[in-house]
Parts: sequence; C-alpha cells; structure tokens
Amino acid sequence: MSTASEAARDAYVLGLDRFLGAEPAVEEALSLAIREDEGFVLAHLALARYCQVIGNRAGAKSSLLNAQKIRRSLTERERGQLEIISLLIAGKSNAGYQAARVQLQNYPRDVLVAQACLGVLSLIGLSGEPGREADNLALAEILEPHYGDDWWLQGLLGFAQVEVGQFDRAEKSISKSLQANPRNAHGAHFQSHLYYETGQTEAGYSFITEWQRGYAKEGQMHCHIAWHIALWALARGDIEEMWRVVDRDIDPRGAWGPPLNVMVDLAAVLYRAEMAGVTISPARWQVVCDYAAEKFPKPGFGFVDVHAALAYAMAGQSEALERIIRDARGPAAELVRYLAEAFGAIASRNWSRANDLLTKALWDHARIGGSRAQRDLIEYASVAVLMRLGRHDEARRQLVMHRPRTAMENAVVVT
Repeated sequence: MSTASEAARDAYVLGLDRFLGAEPAVEEALSLAIREDEGFVLAHLALARYCQVIGNRAGAKSSLLNAQKIRRSLTERERGQLEIISLLIAGKSNAGYQAARVQLQNYPRDVLVAQACLGVLSLIGLSGEPGREADNLALAEILEPHYGDDWWLQGLLGFAQVEVGQFDRAEKSISKSLQANPRNAHGAHFQSHLYYETGQTEAGYSFITEWQRGYAKEGQMHCHIAWHIALWALARGDIEEMWRVVDRDIDPRGAWGPPLNVMVDLAAVLYRAEMAGVTISPARWQVVCDYAAEKFPKPGFGFVDVHAALAYAMAGQSEALERIIRDARGPAAELVRYLAEAFGAIASRNWSRANDLLTKALWDHARIGGSRAQRDLIEYASVAVLMRLGRHDEARRQLVMHRPRTAMENAVVVT
C-alpha cells in the first residue's frame, strides 16, 4: 500500500473490514486513515465505494475526486483500482466490470474490486444477463483458492451457493464466515437466506432476531435484516410484530439504510403481507411512492424500477407507473415493462392480463437482480393471480415446483 503511515494503514484495514462486514463506523475509520495520510489513495477509494453503496452520491464523487487529485506514485494494482472505482461512480458499469475482471486476474486479492463484482446486487447481480447466478458462483469459486478461509470470501461463496440451491455446501461456507467473524452482518444475512431457502422459519426467526440485538441501526444491513425478520413474523402469523418491525426499521420514517434497501424492502414486505391477507392502507403505499419519487426519480435501475412500479400501481399513480413502462432502460428493460404492466393489471383486477404478463416474466426474472427470496414477490404474485382466476390446482402445482418448502397458506390467500 502506498502509505508510510502505520496509523493510516491500520485505520484503512479497520475501515475496509467494517465495510466488508457491513458493520457500523466505516466512514469514521476511513476518515481517520485519510487524516493520518491525505495522500493515501486506497483510503479515498474505499470511502468513495462505501458512499456509493449506501446511496451517498455526493460523498462518493467527492472522495473519488480526492483520490484522482493525488499525485503520489501508485502501484499498478492501485492504478487499476482507481480506474475501476472511477468507472463505477460514473455509472459505466459494463466498462467497470470488464476492467474489474482483468484486475482480478492479475490481483485476485484486490478485495474492493471483488466486492463490487460478487453478490446479488453487484456488477454481476445487476448485469441483467441470463445465467448471472451461475456467473456469480463461478467467480466466487475462482477466487476461493486465493482467499482460503477468509471470512468475507466464504460468506459470499456461501450466498452464491444458496442462490443456486447448493444448500449443504452453503451451510459449510457460511459457517466458516460467521465462526471467523461473528459480528459480520453479511454473514448473518446470508445465514438468514439459507434458513429461508430451506424453509426453516422458526430457526431463521430465532437466529436473526437474536443476532440483530447487537447490531447498531447505523449498520448498512440493518434495514434489510429487519425485512427478513418481518417476513418471518408474517409467516408465523405474528402480524403485530411484523408491523412493529416495519415501522421501526423498514419504513423510511424510522429506518436507516441505503435508499435501495429501504424502498425495495418496504414495497416488498407490504405486498407480501397483502398477498397473505393483511390489509394495507393506501397511506402506507403512498410512503413508498413518495420515497421512490425522491430517491429514484428517473427509471433506468431495473431492480428498483420493478418495486417502484409495484408501489405506483398499488397507490393508483398511473402517470408514474406509465413513466416506468415507457422509459425502462438496460438489459432487463423488457422484464421491467412486463412486471410494471402486470402490477398495473393486478391493481385494476384484470387477472387474465396480469397472468399473461407475469408468465412472460417468470422464465428468467433473475435478470432483474436481487436474491431468490426477494424475487419471491414475483413468484407469489403469479400464484395469487392464478388463485384469483380460480386455477387453484395450477397455482399449487406452480408453488410446489418453484417453492416446494413454502406452505400455500403462508404465501397467498384469496379474500
């Protein structure tokens, strides 16, 4: 690392570890590294990337500019990282990913670059490309020999294994991650996904509620971990607890987290609850609409657009919904349009049209991004529509094929 300051180095390592574990006080540690050595480019870049991940666009651009101003001689690896983070913050994801793959071939332990590539909301996860779950697992496996039992890589490897159904392998990988760093929020999150995918409602609920008690609200994953708790409360029939969690930790009036998580998770939990028979007031949908309009005013981010479209449809905001349908962009734009139109059809109770549109999206909805658990919103919407059409046997068959560990009564009801 291009710094002569041990204090700067140690603060950087601490900040990077906190970032990789979604622990609180990332910015404080990286800012300390910069105070100890203002010319320490890696600290500026890590801070820029962290700001980008939590939705602080101004902070990301400012930190990147500070890194670009540094005239100190850099190593080849540092120059590569600077180029890649610059591309990502400029919104040039495709070019950033291509540069990242070259960087990882030469420097596989450049963990900040690897972090940008791995996961369901990463350069691979949001690529919109078919087969992105397999690509994500393949990269994690390529990197594993270079990281060994490193807690961060084992966690991401385990999550990649969860997403393709390799649950036994995932259990071992995630266990390694949490044993090495028990307060690693990503590891706890991945464990929650494993419980969810294997249908272990009580074990999952017990694990994550206990783990969250020691996790400060300032942690990057606090809102999304609360989403898992709320869904399990719903599955357990504890609707009062579900609303307590929503109001305290997911609704933007009480939550803290990256805007992407706040908006997506609130829209998803409201609709999952509605499909399960819980009455959702128009005021709650309006909160999602207002937040989506403020934080994501222009379509172009497929995963976000799908959830914003859901909120606009449920709130009857046809103009905002039509804007997403008209202006959807990116490699998964056609899926965004199908889903946005489907939600509009659901809101207007046009079940036949909704079914036609959802069927078009079901074949490869992984391309919109997010996890299998998050995309259950689409799976269950399809099942609910089939139920509305009176096609109960087909609905049950679809659920058994796609979600064999899910009880029908915990997914959808028809009232």
